[in-house]
Amino acid sequence: MITFVLASASPARLETLRRAGLDPTVVVSGVDESQVDGLPAAELALQLAELKCAAVAARADLPADALVLGCDSVLEFGSQILGKPADAAEAAARWHQMRGGSGVLHTGHSLRDTRTGQVAAATASTRVHFADLTDAEIAAYVATGEPLHVAGAFTVDALGGPFVAGIEGDHHNVVGVSLPLLRDLVAELGHSWVSLWSPS
Repeated sequence: MITFVLASASPARLETLRRAGLDPTVVVSGVDESQVDGLPAAELALQLAELKCAAVAARADLPADALVLGCDSVLEFGSQILGKPADAAEAAARWHQMRGGSGVLHTGHSLRDTRTGQVAAATASTRVHFADLTDAEIAAYVATGEPLHVAGAFTVDALGGPFVAGIEGDHHNVVGVSLPLLRDLVAELGHSWVSLWSPS
């Protein structure tokens, strides 16, 4: 059976894949994300995903027959590209700017078949509409620490859910991995999505 490897430390990505029937092995890439800069948001997300995937796929201790998935998400808000905030002050400043507005969450996906060396990659983009939070709500949310660990300083599947007024596109993409896109990439590499389901 093919081993599915998630090249990401994101608990939300892992949980999304598990709920979709997969049982990923997690191998964190350790890629320095600051090495890539100056690209449009969608390309930046894809290039970072490709770097993470390649770094993990090159490891000697991986099974010979594995599918390695690298993902990276960034929020495009106006002319800004927002990854994880550096600290609480930055997270609060972002929310003061984002509330009542909307941005596009881009998640790059890079999937490599270690047996053939083939790679399938693409970016999924979802528009996110933010609620008009009060100053007190922003302060309370930032104080939880959750916004410091995620691209764009928000989640849709946890404490930040009530602060997302709506989305246009794939909900799972906002969590960190687009399941419909991933299914397409799996098929592009010659595999069946349902063959990846973990035996229950």
